Amino acid sequence: MSRIPRPYLALAVAVPVLLALAACSPLTALNALSPGGASERSADLSYGEGPRRMLDVYRPKDASGKAPVVVFFYGGNWVAGERADYAFVGRALASRGIVTVVADYRLHPEVSYPDFLDDAAQAVAWAARQAGRYGGDPKRLYVMGHSSGAYNAAMVALDGRWLEKQGMSIRDVRGWIGLAGPYDFLPIENPTTRPVFHFPDSPPESQPVRHVSATSPPALLIAARSDKLVDPQQNTGHLAALLRANQVDVKEMYYDKVSHTTLVGSIAAPLRWLAPTLDDVAAFVLRHGDDAASPHASEPRRAH
Repeated sequence: MSRIPRPYLALAVAVPVLLALAACSPLTALNALSPGGASERSADLSYGEGPRRMLDVYRPKDASGKAPVVVFFYGGNWVAGERADYAFVGRALASRGIVTVVADYRLHPEVSYPDFLDDAAQAVAWAARQAGRYGGDPKRLYVMGHSSGAYNAAMVALDGRWLEKQGMSIRDVRGWIGLAGPYDFLPIENPTTRPVFHFPDSPPESQPVRHVSATSPPALLIAARSDKLVDPQQNTGHLAALLRANQVDVKEMYYDKVSHTTLVGSIAAPLRWLAPTLDDVAAFVLRHGDDAASPHASEPRRAH
């Protein structure tokens, strides 16, 4: 049987995706076209008061032993987003043996900085306490996000104030993953973002780059090389350089075939030909999940 040339294979995958996108929202299409057979979902779990403090847990169906845990925060410029739209992320990571928590958080105009960071830390604390019930190992806890969700993940991992409110420490985070995150964006130019961060009085301490230290957890920073929404060098590149200067283990990656939005979409099965996002995230989590490989492994951890 002759092989089908690679360009035709890519086209064969892309056509049904494009047709699906034409019929419904892009995220709905990705969810519909992403298999869930390797994972199980526990939905509509509350980590705090109110409808925006809810989360879903995706766990490997046939896992043996305790799995690493990733808490994922989606993007939407802190004004939009729903956890149900990112089922494809939970399913994909669970298929790689990772218990995945996809969390909602309060949005503007209901709240502004820093309220959504309290929500993010509260979701992480919930995962640390409850992971064992879903086959997860709370000692192998990661935070991850895309776009504004990557900002949330960065602040939880780098700025100890938020986890400390939950009786935790950044040392309880084994590592974190940022996809196309804004980490250094003052002065704020985006008119939608300005009221979220109290422009023109945006606090300098609201920026993740202000909180890098030698105790920061390992990081995987991924961006689209041609990102038109969040400058990859000003944000991903600058933060990576600061982490390296503080002797923090950081892996910095730029992909050529994705945009700001399709970067997270490339985690879904139909779009994985665009970039190895899922492979790189899973490799990072599983590598740092090995106690011998983790620079945080020998550090004391607080009880939950």
